[in-house]
Amino acid sequence: MANDGTYKGDKLVLQGLKFHGFHGVLEEERKLGQKFLVDINAWLDLKNAGKSDKLEDTVSYAEIYSLVKDIVEGPPHSLLESVAESIASSIFGKFPRIHSLRIRVGKPHVAISGIVDYLGVEICRTSKDLEQV
Repeated sequence: MANDGTYKGDKLVLQGLKFHGFHGVLEEERKLGQKFLVDINAWLDLKNAGKSDKLEDTVSYAEIYSLVKDIVEGPPHSLLESVAESIASSIFGKFPRIHSLRIRVGKPHVAISGIVDYLGVEICRTSKDLEQV
């Protein structure tokens, strides 16, 4: 990670993933569920995939999507921070080629008085973060 807080290099981009989940601290959120928005940037070396044009030299967007879907539509978490952390650890566990992640999880329908596109969290993790836990 560069000093300015941004990641550098090649990345896969999954933006605007939408799921229905049951996360939140309010009883209504866990009972009725709501829409969640997820964006993922996954940094890995894509040079070989660019040269070979073969899926085995990269990571499949579809596999990442499926993993995220299972988490967001799966067992409830109280906090979006926990949802995001679960996504990060699962991606690193399944795709060792990925060395850095930026994950944004948002809720467009929140119990506040005001107009917002969504409220949520964004976490940035590296595979080295897992080694330190």
